[in-house]
Amino acid sequence: MMTRETVKTDLINIIKPYLPEDVMANEVSEDKHLINDLMINSAHIVDIVLDIEDKFDIMIDDDVIGEMNTVQDSIDVVLQKTA
Repeated sequence: MMTRETVKTDLINIIKPYLPEDVMANEVSEDKHLINDLMINSAHIVDIVLDIEDKFDIMIDDDVIGEMNTVQDSIDVVLQKTA
């Protein structure tokens, strides 16, 4: 079973390439909202979800994607799906 810290590290590495140029990678933390704080556009949210599915070999339903608002929410979804 994966640890929360492992999932967090992997997730941040997935998110980093989608950050706008004016958002620094070191600003990514569990409490950050993907759209409001990290300024990731909705099209990139879909790309991030696809990357998460590939990385962790899971399927994330559309209704669950709507619940992945913060980095912490996303970590929780991955942990739940990989449990």
